[in-house]
Amino acid sequence: MVDEIGYLPPSRAAANMVFQLVSRRYERGSIIVTSNKAFSEWGQVLGDDVLAAAILDRLLHHCDVVSINGPSYRLKDHVRPKGGEAMA
Repeated sequence: MVDEIGYLPPSRAAANMVFQLVSRRYERGSIIVTSNKAFSEWGQVLGDDVLAAAILDRLLHHCDVVSINGPSYRLKDHVRPKGGEAMA
């Protein structure tokens, strides 16, 4: 599992390692990737549009994309100030 692609910008070496992981798993086994970034933003996130396209090409070929929209589950129990947003 690769969690939170795009949370922090990876180094060039780390982005290449993500490609190597995805490439080695491609058509051999499952991989789960989470991100709060749209696929169109991955080139910017990884610092290389070509690398991002190669990763996404392999990830999206035989995948099911699950898009979760709505309020954060982690913040569901936090008290909201009057007229404001949830406090962390």
